[in-house]
Amino acid sequence: MSGQKEESLADLDHLSVDPGRPTSQMARRGSARPQWSVDDYAEGVLEGNRTALGRTITLIESRNQQHQQTAQEVLLRVLPSTGRSHRVGITGVPGVGKSTFIESFGKFLTERGHRVAVLAVDPSSGRSGGSILGDKTRMNELAIDPNAFIRPSPSSGTLGGVTRTTRETMLLCEAAGFDVILIETVGAGQSEYVVSEMVDFFLVLMLPGAGDELQGIKKGILEIADMIAVNKSDGDNEMRAKAAKRDYENALHIMKPASPNWIPPVVLCSGLKRLGLDELWNNIEAHREALAASGEMQEKRRQQQLKWMWSMINDQMQFALKHHPKVKEILPRVKEDVIEERLTATLAAQEILAAFRS
Repeated sequence: MSGQKEESLADLDHLSVDPGRPTSQMARRGSARPQWSVDDYAEGVLEGNRTALGRTITLIESRNQQHQQTAQEVLLRVLPSTGRSHRVGITGVPGVGKSTFIESFGKFLTERGHRVAVLAVDPSSGRSGGSILGDKTRMNELAIDPNAFIRPSPSSGTLGGVTRTTRETMLLCEAAGFDVILIETVGAGQSEYVVSEMVDFFLVLMLPGAGDELQGIKKGILEIADMIAVNKSDGDNEMRAKAAKRDYENALHIMKPASPNWIPPVVLCSGLKRLGLDELWNNIEAHREALAASGEMQEKRRQQQLKWMWSMINDQMQFALKHHPKVKEILPRVKEDVIEERLTATLAAQEILAAFRS
């Protein structure tokens, strides 16, 4: 493993490859090992080998039971080398320039010696087969940076899937030596709340000209925000950005902060011009120091682990329920009875669960 040449970033993410077999490129190179062992995956990840990291993530994303078991064994092996990164969630309103910002911020960090992994959470990517090419096209410079890694988290149509694949991919990236994990959400729906439950710091990007925008902001998003960054705050937008900053500060002032040890700041930045990124990063580091000093950071991660466990229980229980032979046998008739109002939804649920328990 350690002697293999690392592949370029564009060659890593074989989302459709059988994780237990060599890729066609590796086969052409004369790979002598037809199937990777748990040791191969784990050692490759811990060595920071990009090929091994990409293949192990593919293993985690597989719904194959054997692949799942192997993936969990690999995760157990690398778990002691995880947990040391900055975990930052990023969301934003439509048109805020999220991709441009993430690329600029990622480059800002790699130029300062950090290794950055960008995980893009897209609950719809399970239908399209993943959006990795789109992500790389939108982040040209970061995609070819040797100290960066970009990967989507296909959900197979469920937020539970996002939780599992994104969390476990994050752990693998940490084990591979990436010390900053940026988790990008699509900026719509429940994915924002799911991501906020797996990161240390949640950043909300907003546009200059708060006015009408403030009316449309979901209150819950401001309640989970650790910082608001007004993006595109350069050029003609400068005055509007300053006014927006005051409006957002006033909005945050009347809300209870997510942490008793941190008051969410509002900063101005420009991803396109790479302005204000140093202040933004300084706040992220200050937040980490404040929460670590009080013990809140450690407790936050412990609670996140427990929530993750229950999320996985719910996910696996739903899968087991839907695929139970007796449930599959009665389900068409029960659904028809509900549609035709011969059965209430509550009684239907009780009948399905009784079939499952039997």
